[in-house]
Amino acid sequence: MEILVGNSDGSLSFGDYSLDSKTKATLEINGDVYKVKTFKEITKLEKNEMFAYESVPGSVVTNFKQSEREVSFDVESPADVQITLEMEEGKEYSVYAGGTDLGKMTTATGGKLTLSLEGGKTKVEIKEN
Repeated sequence: MEILVGNSDGSLSFGDYSLDSKTKATLEINGDVYKVKTFKEITKLEKNEMFAYESVPGSVVTNFKQSEREVSFDVESPADVQITLEMEEGKEYSVYAGGTDLGKMTTATGGKLTLSLEGGKTKVEIKEN
């Protein structure tokens, strides 16, 4: 399994929680450089040397799309997972997981948004209000 793939619809797929040791990959798409580090303990994605996504423990992410106002992706993890995303600082977002409204979250200094999900497969959608 490739740990970092650019999909034909413009989304990314990355990560592999089944790996016992940290594995890295780099991919350039339309002038943007993506780097992933992944294994069973953590999955981390950077875009142009900037933090974009992190999960503890590791996860598999498919259909990852990020725009100025929203992020959406499917995530799979064998255990409960904490996900941190880089969003815009001081903005309020509506967060949905598996079609359930988790409510509104506001980013603080640094723009990090963190959510916890049960293990398994879940579709996540985060939209700026």
